[in-house]
Amino acid sequence: MATLHGIVLAAGAGTRMGRAKALMRHPDGTPWLAEACAMLTSAGSSSVTVVLGSSSDEARGLVPPGVHVVVARDWASGMAASLRAGLDAAAASDADAALITLVDLPGLPASVGLRVSADFEGVDARAVLRQAVFGGRPGHPVLIGRDHWAALASELSGDRGARPYLARHGVFEVECGDLATGDDVDRPQTDDRPGIHNRPQTGDGPGTP
Repeated sequence: MATLHGIVLAAGAGTRMGRAKALMRHPDGTPWLAEACAMLTSAGSSSVTVVLGSSSDEARGLVPPGVHVVVARDWASGMAASLRAGLDAAAASDADAALITLVDLPGLPASVGLRVSADFEGVDARAVLRQAVFGGRPGHPVLIGRDHWAALASELSGDRGARPYLARHGVFEVECGDLATGDDVDRPQTDDRPGIHNRPQTGDGPGTP
């Protein structure tokens, strides 16, 4: 059975949100970080890494016990720095593949992660490339086999994430539109409790890291 390492990308400053998304919580107080980690674990990840950047000192306190934390020191340069830091952390594990999600997908059910990480017949786990899509729109999580990590990391730059690499190498799309919308959250509408998120405004979707 394949060993998976989960990665939560949570380094961004959340400019449109008004604060780092790694600090956001649901109305009941549950941190988005904790929810994302739980989703990855439920989907079969035996270990999880959270990649922090902006407000990393504050965000550390919201990371569940047992979850590894790395800080992408050059996080402000774009998504590439965060993804590279996550892949570097995964490389230190014995995982066959990395299951990657974003922190700004609150409410993404474990069923999506489970579908993406389900048995992939005839494919070596270390060579796998699978991505959740929602009505055909690329989203998260993304499952990337170990054999791809070094090559992918070498071409990451600025805000250019994994999408070109995935497209070029024939990523297998896993339709999950019946399970969730896959929308990310860009701007909050808040109640009167500081830091509590309520009735999010969604963006155009998370795309690909």
